[in-house]
Amino acid sequence: MPVQLLKISKGKSETPLPSHLQKEDLKHLQEGFDHTNKYFQGIVVLSYPLTKLGDGTDFFKVVLQGLDNLCSRTNSINILIHGKMAEDCAKVIRHGDTFIVAGFKLAKSPTAGLDGRHGCHLEVSEEAGSAIYIYAKPRTTAASETVSLSVAPKYVYTPLNHLKDGTVVNLYGVVKFFKPPYVSKGTDYCSVVTLVDPSNVKLTCTLFNGNLDSLPKIYKVGDIVRFHRIKIREYNGQMQGITSVGFASVTFDGTVGAPVVPRTSSKVYTFMDEEQKTIEELRVWAASNLSISGPAAKLSGVRPMLFFDLTCQLVGKAKVDGSSFLLKVWDGTKCPYPTWKVPVEARDMEGEKVVLHQLRNLTVDVLVYDNHVQLAKSLKIGSFLRIYSIHTKQASAVDEDVSHIEFHLHGGTCYGRGIGVLPESNLDVKELKAFLESVDLADSQNMESMSSVELDSTFNNVTDLESHLQRCQQLPVTVLTDHQDLNNTELKTILNSTAPQQYRIRAKLRTYKPQKLYQSIKLHCSKCNSLQEVPDGDDFDFILQGSAVTAPNPELHNTSWYDSVTWTTQDQKQRKIAIHFVKHDEMLQQPEDTLLMIEGGTLKEVWKLTKRFKCVIPVRSTEDDLELLDLSAPFLLQGNIKYYGCKQCSTPKSIKSLSSIAAEQRPSWEPTEIAQVLGIVPLQYVFIMKFTLVDRTGALNAYLFDYEKFFQIAASEILTNNFLQQKMQMTMNTLCPPGRKLDDLPWLECFIKSYSVRDAMKHQVYYQIFDTTVAEDVV
Repeated sequence: MPVQLLKISKGKSETPLPSHLQKEDLKHLQEGFDHTNKYFQGIVVLSYPLTKLGDGTDFFKVVLQGLDNLCSRTNSINILIHGKMAEDCAKVIRHGDTFIVAGFKLAKSPTAGLDGRHGCHLEVSEEAGSAIYIYAKPRTTAASETVSLSVAPKYVYTPLNHLKDGTVVNLYGVVKFFKPPYVSKGTDYCSVVTLVDPSNVKLTCTLFNGNLDSLPKIYKVGDIVRFHRIKIREYNGQMQGITSVGFASVTFDGTVGAPVVPRTSSKVYTFMDEEQKTIEELRVWAASNLSISGPAAKLSGVRPMLFFDLTCQLVGKAKVDGSSFLLKVWDGTKCPYPTWKVPVEARDMEGEKVVLHQLRNLTVDVLVYDNHVQLAKSLKIGSFLRIYSIHTKQASAVDEDVSHIEFHLHGGTCYGRGIGVLPESNLDVKELKAFLESVDLADSQNMESMSSVELDSTFNNVTDLESHLQRCQQLPVTVLTDHQDLNNTELKTILNSTAPQQYRIRAKLRTYKPQKLYQSIKLHCSKCNSLQEVPDGDDFDFILQGSAVTAPNPELHNTSWYDSVTWTTQDQKQRKIAIHFVKHDEMLQQPEDTLLMIEGGTLKEVWKLTKRFKCVIPVRSTEDDLELLDLSAPFLLQGNIKYYGCKQCSTPKSIKSLSSIAAEQRPSWEPTEIAQVLGIVPLQYVFIMKFTLVDRTGALNAYLFDYEKFFQIAASEILTNNFLQQKMQMTMNTLCPPGRKLDDLPWLECFIKSYSVRDAMKHQVYYQIFDTTVAEDVV
């Protein structure tokens, strides 16, 4: 039989190989050698789908790894199998099987320079008298059976750009962002993962499970995950993934060339040979298309006001108070700044005293807060960790001029904050262990402890410590997006200072106006700096009715750059309607790429057109040309958004000006470009609100003037989107919870700037919030 499946019993084959065959090493597989009566043995590390050649012959390709160096890619060789043997092999072969080939033909491999494998390949076929012997892992088949084996179920994997709402799918993806598992508001653990694939579509998955080990074991951005039976749903116009019955995951290192080792807590899972190819292809794609160099750093490379990920070993831990916990860690390098040593009683510190003393100049103290405390308590001394989004803060000791660095893992999961425990098989851990073993501890012990600020010089008493911890634990609900080097200024100091100035503050939001949030949306002209209310739908409808009195001019229909369609309504008014479809290269485009102009339409008809076509411009006829309506009406509608122009600053041009955009190679029909060619200075939707901010020294009113940065919601979209309105209301309820006492309000960390306004009567100083956004956990 040309393909034989052999059985292993007590480490030996129950069916011996023919006695005339002798084993050949990979290094002796070279052209010019006699390979008669020789066989080559290796482990199956990759196989490709069974295909047919141009003449209809079956073809199957297998990659074998030599037994003397299982980690080297150059110690592998391609096996090309033809004919009936190809079909038989494809049915029985599995990843990890021991594969023996005899009677082969050796030839130069044309792909050696590309795949990095052996310079030759082995060609096998029944016609050439070849034989294949497979020592398989235990299976439910008789020894020496040739073809009939039960095959593991073949899963179909859906690309991210083919996902549909309401389906349950299997998929592969590369991790672009993730939050390590954390305890949800219920009893389950939760993990959030954002995936991408070569379709350049993004999928965010929210995964829940009562068993922490059942969630994906993701250690870094760039890891590759395989999800089985994940449910897809559409939310706010985007596809999302959630766990469903039977959900299972396997994770792989995304590093090119790393061993393909599955990470999963499941004892039973399938892994087909062709999936290794999928993983290798995703690794190569991610290396070229995904920025996977996250904010990782060594302790020797940290600086103040930094957020980074740290791979380290835990050497000590201790409870500090009810909502904070101390982790004492090292990575073998020395922080270049003096570091804060958290004061705890010696009896409260867990860890080997000798080790803690030996490493006292190389360890740093990381304070973790709130939701991270439970996991921190469970960590084992000596375990290897990756702590995500550590914050380095610069502070000064009480009554001391010397500043030091503090390491904090704030509460919440914003920006992927969390703690991951790495197994010792992890490549980063292996590298870290080797480095730690090479560190000369004698040198570190002989050094003066320039990097430590001891207890007595840091805090004069327990009250100082409690006060410091309290400030650290109260994480603000807003985030600064720039100027991180500025220090906080009290409100009383700001009120007593001259304008203009810029400040960083930490305060509470006592009240805000307007309370009806939809009233905060205004239209702003960046040219003349004017503000105006957003017209309501009735105003627009009235203008449309007035323009419909003038019938479309037939002489203006069907020009070189647009086609026209007209009809008369069947009601009493017999209203005449004309729609002009702008062409590109003398051809009409798909509706989603088309700009059209409408005459004589009602508000309801205009909105109906915006749902199907990219852009709609209301116009009316003159003797010579089409023209825009009064600028009290929008000059453009796109989706649910109405775009208005400034009456004072705009100088409307002929509608013919649009033909210049239509002549472009790929017309984008962007609102700003349309406004420019039509001579319109566009008005921008903006949030205008007044915040009354307070701290222990005083109160001031600061104005919020924001297009979309603060709320992470576009002001242009909120008036027509109920979901976004609810989201904004929930955000404000978080920033300023109704019915709460001042002491119970959350902290806001903001940048504000002061400026003066003078007129003939008075001089007034105002304050405006800038470069501040609501924290991700809030929105």
